[in-house]
Amino acid sequence: MINRIVLNEMSYFGRNARSVLPQEITSRNLKKALVVTDSTLLDAGVTGKVLSVLDESHLEYATFSEVKPNPTVHNVLTGLDVCKSTGADYIIAVGGGSAIDTAKAIGIIMTNPEFSDVVSLDGVAETKNKSLPIIALPTTAGTAAEVTINYVITDEKSVKKMVCVDPHDIPVLAIIDPELMESMPASVAASTGMDALTHAMEGYITKSAWTMTDMFHLQAMQMIYDNLAKAVNEKNPEAIDTVGYAQYIAGMGFSNVGLGIVHSMAHSLGALYDTPHGLANALLLPHVLKFNGVVCPDRFREMGRAFHLDMDNLSDQEAVDKVVNAVRNLAIEVHIPQTLSEIGVKEEDLPKLSHQALNDVCTGGNPREVTEEDILGIYRDAF
Repeated sequence: MINRIVLNEMSYFGRNARSVLPQEITSRNLKKALVVTDSTLLDAGVTGKVLSVLDESHLEYATFSEVKPNPTVHNVLTGLDVCKSTGADYIIAVGGGSAIDTAKAIGIIMTNPEFSDVVSLDGVAETKNKSLPIIALPTTAGTAAEVTINYVITDEKSVKKMVCVDPHDIPVLAIIDPELMESMPASVAASTGMDALTHAMEGYITKSAWTMTDMFHLQAMQMIYDNLAKAVNEKNPEAIDTVGYAQYIAGMGFSNVGLGIVHSMAHSLGALYDTPHGLANALLLPHVLKFNGVVCPDRFREMGRAFHLDMDNLSDQEAVDKVVNAVRNLAIEVHIPQTLSEIGVKEEDLPKLSHQALNDVCTGGNPREVTEEDILGIYRDAF
């Protein structure tokens, strides 16, 4: 069997790491940036922390701040028009997964105009050229979009989340600056942190998991489990830093082996209800882990050990239950809603959600074979 690892070219980590921007931009002979962000970050002054670095060095840029929490095809096309009209030759993405995903779609179409309808990027698109250079500065500790080959765009016409997989979209530079993450509301810090935990756990039990990705995933699990509650509830700076680094580590893993039906089911919720992706993952994770445990109990034992749990002398079912309960308790500790009904999901929509989830690109990586009825049962269990 041949395994492939794709990682970005360069990354910086640390508080005020954004200060390296001028030297990196100049050394790459880049002239004008399109800064892709969202209006909330712009208004809150978070994006301004990056813009001030550009201003101080007299670096030219234009700003596109219309990114939606679940970016759409229309969103991408609007940003694409701005990129073309401003003459930008590279993109700086400042934000969570939504901003970075939008930047990836814009960057890919700029160099592969035959995909300008956006919807043809769904799945594994056969693009020929690398994206316009992207520099990614995440402001949330969850998606790891700055180091992955994936991005997600909602096709509003078909009410579907398109999971686009393309090594050409990976940012050339990632800057993990925890100072940009400190202003996250507690609810966002909780849901994005649980999203990162989902990446690590799903990536660890997916069908394609192997030695190198196991290393990333187990390390990320330990760091998130030990630090997320302190980062969310206490705003502990060291814990915020650690979760920020852990989500990147998880990204290096899952980007190369895929995920499972937690993400398939979360994508359906995001498409139909515009549910924040991290929240959907966080709520569904314990339920899907319970379903999957029967086929890989030894993997659950190792995940439990990453959480510092005593996994000795347990039956397979006891090992699975112990890990599921640990994840559920962590979610409760950081105030994640525990039922779909709490977040406005209607019971009559569960069959439609199940059908979409079964056909999601992430379903194929799930360790346990799954039917539409299985997914419906998990949704009902979470309802």
